[in-house]
Amino acid sequence: MPKNTRRIVRGIGLVCALALGITACGGSDDEGSNRKPVSRADVRAALKKGGTVTVWAWEPTLKQVAADFEKKYPGVHIELVNAGTNNDQYKALQNAISAKKGVPDVAQIEYYALGQYALTKSVTDLKPYGADRLADSYSPGPWNSVKSGDGVYGLPMDSGPMALFYNKKVFDKYGIAVPTTWDEYVEAARKLHKANPKAYITSDLGDAGLTTSLLWQAGSHPYKVDGTEVGIDFTDAGAKKYTGTWQKLIDEKLVAPVAGWSDDWYKGLGDGTIATLPTGAWMPANFASGVKDAAGDWRAAPMPQWTKGANTGAENGGSSLALPTLGEDKELAYAFVEYANSGAGVQTRIKNGAFPATTADLDSDAFQNTTFPYFGGQKANKIFAEAARNVPADWKYLPYQVYANSIFNDTVGKAYISGTQLSQALKTWQDASVKYGTEQGFTVRK
Repeated sequence: MPKNTRRIVRGIGLVCALALGITACGGSDDEGSNRKPVSRADVRAALKKGGTVTVWAWEPTLKQVAADFEKKYPGVHIELVNAGTNNDQYKALQNAISAKKGVPDVAQIEYYALGQYALTKSVTDLKPYGADRLADSYSPGPWNSVKSGDGVYGLPMDSGPMALFYNKKVFDKYGIAVPTTWDEYVEAARKLHKANPKAYITSDLGDAGLTTSLLWQAGSHPYKVDGTEVGIDFTDAGAKKYTGTWQKLIDEKLVAPVAGWSDDWYKGLGDGTIATLPTGAWMPANFASGVKDAAGDWRAAPMPQWTKGANTGAENGGSSLALPTLGEDKELAYAFVEYANSGAGVQTRIKNGAFPATTADLDSDAFQNTTFPYFGGQKANKIFAEAARNVPADWKYLPYQVYANSIFNDTVGKAYISGTQLSQALKTWQDASVKYGTEQGFTVRK
């Protein structure tokens, strides 16, 4: 491993410590693209031999996938462990990696966090297992997110192409047309709030995931990543589109000052005082379980566009299944990951409410013609699938995005509560991210 990369690996340990409250990260130099290719015969032999695969994941649909896999391969036992969601699991995972003890064979890792694990060689490059041959099987956003350099460090588990969920009952009541551009979205916000001062077009107190997704859709490229060389710049034309529009919503107090996933947020979605939600296609199940009384009121629509007539999407959320470098029995672990994320397990997960990243499923008649009783019988998957096809594949996350997101509320969040301009708040986030990356040994440009 090059000297500078070794320094960064040590630095990433500090990233993990600050962002996740732990002491170190790291992996082995022995895995990855230097590994000899693994034949399908090797994988079949591992399945025949059997054994135990420990999978750390919080996604509930994997429970049935694991049961089906065990039934198909009786000699294999899938030990499914919920070590907590996202940061809680990452904390446990990095502790295990640091101790070189108790590391799972498979781990669920969100797309924004995967680059950190790939850089530190904490997860295995899956190209020697033939993962690269699956490239055309996935929609562009998720597939791009599991790649780093020439390597493939996970298989996409799901995706979150964005849509605009809107309360049709509220829109009809006030005669508001569904916006097709973000300028129309601002006008709809003004009309709604004027008609009912207690109602807002959406809620936002500053969210790193939403912000980066909207920048992605606007054509911004704030992050340039080439190994240990990183560029961070929130001043390109796409970023200016986003800040110019969102600043109007903030200045005119057109967004509810309510934190997502809070009781007040669910209440607002239920009573119509929060009238839209731009988010990922995984949201319908959350509406059905968390906003039951508003069933029939809501619909899905394509995301408003930054340029009239455009048709550009973005991803919001989603995870991969990766093989930690220190895990055991890689062939057997990879066999499960491929089954879950590319094989029969995909259909099982779709039936249980997951949103696929596989193009064959996104394009299938069965998927696109699924009706959503919650959305008044709407075939919303047609909208979601179209959005997935139109996600630009050139978006990059920082290799220390976990840390960057952890300081978002202390930087960009101030624009929502202190009068700081959003563009300046993004500059503060940029500067803090540049400073931190430089301290950790990255070559950072701005």
